[in-house]
Amino acid sequence: MTAMSKPVTQPPYPERYVARWRRFMALAMLPVMTAMTFAAVVIPTQAAAQSLPSLGQSSAADLSPAMERKLGERVMREIRADPDYLSDLLLSDYVNALGGKLVAAAHKVGLDASQSFEFFVVRDSDINAFSLPGGFIGVNTGLIVATRTESELASVIGHETGHVLQHHIARMLGQQSQNSWIALGGILLGLLAGIGARSPDLGMGIAMGGQGLAVDRQLRFSRDAEREADRVGFQLLQAAGFDTYAMPTFFERLQRADSINEAGVPEYVRTHPLTTDRIADMLNRSRTAAYRQPVQSPEYAFVRARSLVLQQKSASDYAAVADAQRTAIRSQTTSNVAAAWYAVALAEFKQRRWAPAREALEKSRAAFGGTGPGTPSLAVLASDIARLSGQPDEALRVAAQARAVFPLSQAADMAYADALVASQRIPDATKFLQAQVERYRSEPIWWRALAGAWAAAGKRARQHEALAEQYALQGQWMAAVSQLKLAREAGDADFYEMSTIDARLHEFQRRYKDDKEDEKDFGKLAG
Repeated sequence: MTAMSKPVTQPPYPERYVARWRRFMALAMLPVMTAMTFAAVVIPTQAAAQSLPSLGQSSAADLSPAMERKLGERVMREIRADPDYLSDLLLSDYVNALGGKLVAAAHKVGLDASQSFEFFVVRDSDINAFSLPGGFIGVNTGLIVATRTESELASVIGHETGHVLQHHIARMLGQQSQNSWIALGGILLGLLAGIGARSPDLGMGIAMGGQGLAVDRQLRFSRDAEREADRVGFQLLQAAGFDTYAMPTFFERLQRADSINEAGVPEYVRTHPLTTDRIADMLNRSRTAAYRQPVQSPEYAFVRARSLVLQQKSASDYAAVADAQRTAIRSQTTSNVAAAWYAVALAEFKQRRWAPAREALEKSRAAFGGTGPGTPSLAVLASDIARLSGQPDEALRVAAQARAVFPLSQAADMAYADALVASQRIPDATKFLQAQVERYRSEPIWWRALAGAWAAAGKRARQHEALAEQYALQGQWMAAVSQLKLAREAGDADFYEMSTIDARLHEFQRRYKDDKEDEKDFGKLAG
């Protein structure tokens, strides 16, 4: 651990968590020590300041990509079931588009990016991001809010993408691959709580699933791995057309925050120790790189404002954000008037104050300029305000226009589905949502929306089937089984539907038994 790193202060947790926490942490310690030893063996000394090391080249022999993905999916089931996992489609659309741009640039610098990637957002005001095996990368709302440009946000996501592309976690877990994947999943799950240690809901909620990101957290203190992730991230940043100075600029700002105020050390500094030589290395690379004027997505400012609002958790918090943004607009201290008014509109919307929300959104649109839906964030919020304030036809019109202009936006698709239901066009809504769950089968939010549409149609069996699929994607097998039993008892399923229900019921019961066996394995290992 470098001198820059600080111990993470654990918050108080409910008493019911303590026993399981102790059991999980006891199990976590042995693999962590193994990983530390392994890291010391496999991470070579850097030969030249401008060259990339090859830490990730042999990872496939240690832990296969299929195994990495399986581990990551196991962790993600726990994360998606947690209340601090943000299933907000506007944020998801944006971070996946931004991350996808960086991943697409990998082939330009000779890196293999053939694996799948998924970027997601966590409701947490701490400035942090983290990577999981299998291409899953989490971004805190606090990180999005703390950045000042899209390139700064891209620099952090690029760094995390570098960890994944170089298979750092796989290499550190490689020696454990001779054991069961269940044990590996336990190692990963337990210390993911460490990354979110200042968020009791997320940190402990994930810890309930097993061992977390002990390996990932320990990786943060491997100087060589961090330098390699920096350099890969820098290459991705440059190849994707972002401002390469954003990386040293943002890291230096976090380093200053660390030295100025120890009590409020950014979480990213704790889990990614920012040494002077790392920042200097990125600065030197920026000076020698060919400069291109980056084009910032207009959606970035609205996503940043949306993250500020959505990381709040109470009506008083929303009101405080709205007041603060209005003050910044009046005093002309805001960097983006359109985004500030958008934050006001969303904060008022969250308080169900439709008239002030609509007024603020119109001011945001006017400050943004242009015609049409503007950006996905502007269009979706306009549709949501119209729908919930009793104007379903207007909501449908705005959402349909947004879908036409932003065909890749899941958020626009969801606004359209919600508006169809609100307009009592139930058959159209169910048909549309059935197509969406086929397109996004791993996204629980679409199954939940389909369940709502079937409920509006009076199709109880299908409603419970859709809810079962949602719970299954979140790893809540008994809840899924219960929903399928309700589907069988609904009395409105035909022979073919009953056959499907029975088949899924047997499958979910089997998965539940497998998970119970996993828990027994955890217990044996911990004992």
